[in-house]
This record gives sequence, structure tokens and C-alpha cells, in this order.
Amino acid sequence: MAEKVAKLGVSREKDFMYYVKDGGVWKVQRKQPGVPKGRPEKVADGGFQMDTNYIYFVDRDGDVARAKRAVGGQKRKKAGRGVAKKKKAPRTKAKKKVKAKGSGKKKAVAKKAKKRRR
Repeated sequence: MAEKVAKLGVSREKDFMYYVKDGGVWKVQRKQPGVPKGRPEKVADGGFQMDTNYIYFVDRDGDVARAKRAVGGQKRKKAGRGVAKKKKAPRTKAKKKVKAKGSGKKKAVAKKAKKRRR
């Protein structure tokens, strides 16, 4: 997966972050709340040319290693995959109710009026 580029044997300290830049290994103090930002310090010079097709890092042994860069990123999952989508029923036009003339309230009012007259 990764191939060693330079054997430096850098010993790591717990509170520092190590990275590779311009063929050398640098360290900077990790961010902590209430502590001001640390200044980078060069630890070792690897003496190698860096290629943009690879990513460079300090491995477990303190050596510089590189791995092929993933161009184009990682493939994304398609939306809704694995879940069956329900098909919607086609829309139909709602029918309007048409009231016949003289129905409804007028009839009810007429019945009440008849009862009162009696």
C-alpha cells in the first residue's frame, strides 16, 4: 500500500503533530484550548523530491512513506439506494359539488317555519 521513501527514524513526542513538506519532516505543537499557536520546527531533512501524485506522511517507524493519491475522490452512494420508492398514484381532478337550487338550508328553514305556525 505505502512505500518507504526515506529512512529517518524520527522519534515522536506525544504533544506534537508531524508532517512532510518540501522533502523534510516538520513538527508543530498540537492545538490546545488556552494555549497560543505553536511555531513549526524542522526535525529532519529527507533529501527527496516530492511528487504531486502521492501523499507523504511519517509512518510508525519515524520514516517517510508515500501512498498513491486518490484522484477524483471516493464514489458516493446514490440517493435512495436500498430503499424501495413508492410510486405515486396519478393525480385526478377533484370534482366540484354542485348544489341544486332551493335545496339545503332553504328547505330546513321552511320546515321549521311550518312547525312554528301549528
